[in-house]
Amino acid sequence: MDTAAGPGLIDTATEITPAWLGAALAPSLGAIEVAGIEVASVGTGQMGDSVRVAVRYAPGDDGPASVVVKLPAADATSRTTALVLRSYEKEVRFYQHLAPELAVTTPRAYHADIDPATARFVLVMEDLAPARVGDQLAGCPVDEAVAALDELVGLHAPRWDDPSLREHDWLALDDDGRRAFTLGILPGLWQGFTERYAAVLDPDVLTAGGALFGSLESFLDAPRGRATVVHGDYRLDNLLFAADGPTVRGVVDWQTCTLGSALDDVAYFVGAGLLPEVRREHEDALVRRYHERLVAQPGVDLSWDDCWLAYRRGTWAGLIMAVGASMLVERTDRGDAMFMAMASRHSRHALDLDAPALLG
Repeated sequence: MDTAAGPGLIDTATEITPAWLGAALAPSLGAIEVAGIEVASVGTGQMGDSVRVAVRYAPGDDGPASVVVKLPAADATSRTTALVLRSYEKEVRFYQHLAPELAVTTPRAYHADIDPATARFVLVMEDLAPARVGDQLAGCPVDEAVAALDELVGLHAPRWDDPSLREHDWLALDDDGRRAFTLGILPGLWQGFTERYAAVLDPDVLTAGGALFGSLESFLDAPRGRATVVHGDYRLDNLLFAADGPTVRGVVDWQTCTLGSALDDVAYFVGAGLLPEVRREHEDALVRRYHERLVAQPGVDLSWDDCWLAYRRGTWAGLIMAVGASMLVERTDRGDAMFMAMASRHSRHALDLDAPALLG
């Protein structure tokens, strides 16, 4: 069902009322009366605005002590980008149609609704506090990387090479149209990116980016192997870990999920989630662990050589995201720092693995 029963769409957190929230929770929790709420901002996302809502119930009713409500970005640029890329629709549909069938850990969605024509949407989700959010700028220790890659097996394996995934038009976008769109927009974004950040760009970014965007058509036309559900932005800022250890409590922000190469997610995470010196030391072992666990799942057939080749190709995914997202969403100081770190680490990653040799 594409539109959940519930209270209707809202545009800002100021429209969240006890009555609205009670109606949003009712399909999942039954008829309850919300007596009072307290709303506070949460998260640093640039493609959507999120708030934590503390909930007080009427006597005799019970439910979660707090929930997270996600709404469209207030920033007009981010909101327009989300409409063009169907970002909000992807996230809502992921929770409606795919999350129940996958083994990846996600927060429970109590209510999910969207108007695809306008990109007005709302998600009311389980609050995973006191789980801690990963820090993309700082990177993570190896034990957290292990846990994060184990979660990817739960995302990639259940629908591995499943042709029925193409029935979801929001997930499996038209290949020819996507190719034309990418070729039409990315070169201009790369030019703007190099001009905007000229004073702070790492030389590795210019070297790697010059190779990639100079051979973009060849890159897009290269065989991608068997497809599955991929997150598309699998990085530390979108992972919540246990407060007292490396266990992943939730993977969030599914606005970039698509049908693609599983190793894009793996390379994207390893390339920027680990500092370069840590990545170089542990990369082989991490990818081999992922591969071993992936092929142990029913229906997954992937040789190590094909896995490693796809992983090398996947090093470009992070540079493309850093360039595209930095130019298409609201600009912030933290966003600039994050995109520069991503671009630098992903470029160094691609160069370390001689990924430019795969572009011809």
